[in-house]
Amino acid sequence: MLRSVAALVLPSVSMFEFATLCEVFGVDRTAEGLPPIDLRVCGPVAGRPLRTGVGASLTPDHGLEGLAGADLVAIAATHEREFAPDVLDAVRAAAGAGATVLSVCSGSFVLGAAGLLDGRRCTTHWLHVDELRERFPRAIVDPDVLYVDDGDVITSAGTAAGIDACLHVVRRELGSAVVNTIARRMVVAPQRDGGQRQFVEQPIPECTADGLAPVLDWVLEHLDDEHSVSDLARRARMSDRSFARRFVAETGTTPHRWLTLQRVLLAQRLLEDTTLGVDDVAARCGFGTGALLRHHFRRVVGVAPVDYRRTFRGVPA
Repeated sequence: MLRSVAALVLPSVSMFEFATLCEVFGVDRTAEGLPPIDLRVCGPVAGRPLRTGVGASLTPDHGLEGLAGADLVAIAATHEREFAPDVLDAVRAAAGAGATVLSVCSGSFVLGAAGLLDGRRCTTHWLHVDELRERFPRAIVDPDVLYVDDGDVITSAGTAAGIDACLHVVRRELGSAVVNTIARRMVVAPQRDGGQRQFVEQPIPECTADGLAPVLDWVLEHLDDEHSVSDLARRARMSDRSFARRFVAETGTTPHRWLTLQRVLLAQRLLEDTTLGVDDVAARCGFGTGALLRHHFRRVVGVAPVDYRRTFRGVPA
């Protein structure tokens, strides 16, 4: 049961992620028939202002003692990477006493420093995935999800994914009716599909070899055509073997994988900027059929084309 939440804020706290905790757990919705939740905002020292990441200060009403007895300890994102021993001790003590711990975005570094991610699946903002892995090699970091529920340890990806994780906790502890009411008030979906792969920009690999750059530029202009390795090698005036070896050296991937990625990138743009149906998008990108587009799109982006369009739809071109 979720009755009390201790929101832990630390120096350089990110305000959006902190506000997410306040919105989900701190708003009194008893008039709508929802159970009350006691939200305690805790910092290293009660009443001592903390600098945030946006040039303002935040003063917590409670110190680290506020974590004791909370059903949920929720850690807002912070730009800091080194944490005071008493902070880590308080987080470990709360977890040891039976509290569920939740991190939003880079709050995962607090959990890692406290030793609570060792041997556990977890996630963080895609920008920080490599750093989290390097700092805490025993953590099992999943970069492709919005959040990870590992029982008494829950971690979320970046920024808005904290909303998904918080609503998940409400659903898990208080049920669907409660989370639907909160989500409706927040004007968000009670549960999103997909993972953070769909929000990561996929750059086009740069090619420095004089023999390949013109070929790749030409391919990008003719993605709807069929392209075999032999055809591309002839255009580059190389043997098939030399072309394949040079291609991997310059792009870090094989011709087939590179071509598939470029077709998916084009499909993303068409889904965002046009009203073309999935079959027409597939034809424009060189996939041929909607089924083949859906297969590769889900593998690369993590969601189906229709779900991607629903999220990122812009003004039709």
